[in-house]
Amino acid sequence: MLLLALCAALPLLADEGMWLPNLIARRIDDMGAKGCRLSAEDIYSVNKASLKDAVVLFGSGCTGELVSPQGLLFTNHHCGYSYIQRHSSVEHDYLKDGFWAMSRDEELPNPGLTVSFLERMEDVTDVVLYGWEPSMGEEARDSVATANARRLEKEVSVPAKGLRASVEALYHANKYYLFVYRIYRDVRLVGAPPSSIGKFGGDTDNWMWPRHTGDFSIFRIYADADGNPADYSPDNVPYRPKKYFSISRAGVKEGDFTFVYGCPGSTREYVHSEEVRYIGEVSDPQKIALRTKRLDIQRKYMSQSQAVRIQYSAKNASVSNAWKKWQGESRGVARLGTVAAKQAYEKRFSAWAAGGPYDGLVERLGALYGRREPYYLAYEYFNETVRSMELLSLAWHVHGLLERGRDAGPMVKNFFKDYYEPIDRESLAAMLEAFRTNMPLDFQPEYFKSRLSECGSVDALVQDIYSRTIFTDRDAVASLGKGDMLRVESDPAYLLYKAFSDWMNSDIMPVLDSINKEIKTANRLYMKAQMEFEPERDFYPDANLTLRVAYGKVAGYSPADAVYYSPVSTLKGIMEKDNPDIFDYNIPQVLRDIYAAGGHEAQPVCFLATNHTTGGNSGSPVLNADGKLVGINFDRVWEGTMSDLQFDPDYCRNISLDVRYLLFVIKEIGHAEWLFAEMDMD
Repeated sequence: MLLLALCAALPLLADEGMWLPNLIARRIDDMGAKGCRLSAEDIYSVNKASLKDAVVLFGSGCTGELVSPQGLLFTNHHCGYSYIQRHSSVEHDYLKDGFWAMSRDEELPNPGLTVSFLERMEDVTDVVLYGWEPSMGEEARDSVATANARRLEKEVSVPAKGLRASVEALYHANKYYLFVYRIYRDVRLVGAPPSSIGKFGGDTDNWMWPRHTGDFSIFRIYADADGNPADYSPDNVPYRPKKYFSISRAGVKEGDFTFVYGCPGSTREYVHSEEVRYIGEVSDPQKIALRTKRLDIQRKYMSQSQAVRIQYSAKNASVSNAWKKWQGESRGVARLGTVAAKQAYEKRFSAWAAGGPYDGLVERLGALYGRREPYYLAYEYFNETVRSMELLSLAWHVHGLLERGRDAGPMVKNFFKDYYEPIDRESLAAMLEAFRTNMPLDFQPEYFKSRLSECGSVDALVQDIYSRTIFTDRDAVASLGKGDMLRVESDPAYLLYKAFSDWMNSDIMPVLDSINKEIKTANRLYMKAQMEFEPERDFYPDANLTLRVAYGKVAGYSPADAVYYSPVSTLKGIMEKDNPDIFDYNIPQVLRDIYAAGGHEAQPVCFLATNHTTGGNSGSPVLNADGKLVGINFDRVWEGTMSDLQFDPDYCRNISLDVRYLLFVIKEIGHAEWLFAEMDMD
């Protein structure tokens, strides 16, 4: 216990950290000592073009990087997956066969897809808290901060020029930062490998090492004639970036310095032990069990039909991604003894805080998490069960559109394009049965209990819903108008969703919101107190999808006794896994032919490094000591997914696609070498 306490109290070790780029000067000496040959100004600058100008937030949850002066962009295959799917059909299955534009005229537009460049970021804490005094209390603090932040965002945003400002709370709202983005709206698909390369290994290999996935897709950003953001138009021209990455074909080896420049989504490194216990011992196991049921049902039907496989590929990947991550996270928390380590840290903190302004803070936080647990579990169960069911969600959203006088037709069309009733029906029965079995009776809606009593079982309830609902009839749903509101409001699918939604809004969320507000205030104080408790420690803010720098080195790891994973995988490993009888391992015949011809056995595919990453870092550029692109981040190893809660230098590894494999696939599989002419490669 003493050892755990000492470890928890030490300053940052190894390669932990997701650092704000505008403050990277505080870390540049450490980066230099580990091999970096760049200056802080090279990485982030508002006075000249810097590496940050070649990085974008891709869509709403991934990262991408510019690799040419003509707006060419790399990101992950799984980040572009839904857009590739939208262009796919049984006749033109771009998921299965890949897509390669052979000229700019063949690049495909993607309505709704945006990329966001960070123009600048700055600390605006004083501006956001202007007018607030501690004597005014915490509720007034939140009100003042919200009003000032919205006012500042409005002042700085210039929609006509694509500029959007966002004020983000960092360090649990002890600091506020302004982020100013320029958002481009015309982003076109240029290339994507077949899924047998871009998703090679599927869910079996997801989060695992060794990895052999060619997880990339290629897009291009377009702008108007003056380089400004614009809606899609055939008159738009390729965007000319301030900065783009040169590509290094020199490769990587164990021990090489690397850094990741991207937009990590969410971490909780400084939270109370009770939150970690809930995640590792309650939340993750419950959600894993629920998603296992859904995945088993989806895979059963996907294996029987190519059309269903296309319809549910993106949905299945979305459900599976967190499912496997949670497994690694819960096991990692147990293996590291994170809860015990935090409890030991909290004991030391409480001794330090005794008699001062933070006296009793740890105990108060623990009690708050205890009060929250049953309500938060009910909230998560609702999200994973009823809210995730397609038919029920369709009924709810159609009602909402009709209520606002809007046409539901386009949404209905998109829904049925990727809907297969047997999957949804079987999933609904499984999820409602899990809810009935695992949630206490006083945490179940009265309507649900009443309907179960009437029908006699969950299966009978589901049968009743599907036998009477209008929402399985595509044409009937598409023709609904505002005059059909009574029909919609009496539909059994709508009534069930509404009952759960009303229950959440009346019985669960008011209590949960009230407790969360107290937890938010306590966590802000706890974060502030931790920084006072450890003044020598360089704290980085938790991830929140804003631009960060993480750095480390290429390194393997040992997941078990007598086992060591080397950090680079090769084409030879793909051939060892190749199996025409298994969809996820059935590679294109052309790749088999290339390998059989000889000379490519050692072709690098993926590599490991110790960079601290999380969701949102998907698609992030992985750079060498000179800031040249050597890879594209796409995953973490299963044993290290607890890094959202605690970074373990022995196990935490990010997985990246080697850029040389990307170039190999473009040339040998896509025959799209015309793209090379606009890239700088050494």
